[in-house]
Amino acid sequence: MTYSARVITLSDKGYTGQRTDTSGPALVNRLRELGFAVEPEPVILPDTSDMIEEALRKAVKENIALVLTTGGTGVSPRDVTPEATRMVVEKEIPGMAEAMRAASMLKTPHAMISRAVVGICKASLIVNLPGSEKGARENLAAIEPALFHAIKKIHGDPSDCASAP
Repeated sequence: MTYSARVITLSDKGYTGQRTDTSGPALVNRLRELGFAVEPEPVILPDTSDMIEEALRKAVKENIALVLTTGGTGVSPRDVTPEATRMVVEKEIPGMAEAMRAASMLKTPHAMISRAVVGICKASLIVNLPGSEKGARENLAAIEPALFHAIKKIHGDPSDCASAP
């Protein structure tokens, strides 16, 4: 089964054209390699909580199976992606966020200030990734081994979670 995916880049400078978004297109390419039916271009929004929340709710309403956000997960005053995500998700999946931070900590101590959230709303898995292309790719790679299993379970797969993939 092919699952749908959407990438949302959160960047004030990207939204106003002051910076070229590289993390969003990199994630779109990786999702295609993994076999997702992904929109050709990422959505680019400013670091504004209500706009982020609205975009996430729209993706859920459209039954997008996987929603990746990139940006806004740090501690800067405009970093509000985790808060907006928590307004939307019904269940958090802390193990996936912890796995991303643990993998990143092997590369940089700055990973410990990531506030990324992973959660479920209805049949959508929402994953917050860092805004840098390198960080976004590395964090996605950290959860790839469990990504399809999680999506299948969210969509009602009755198979045993303990069985090998």
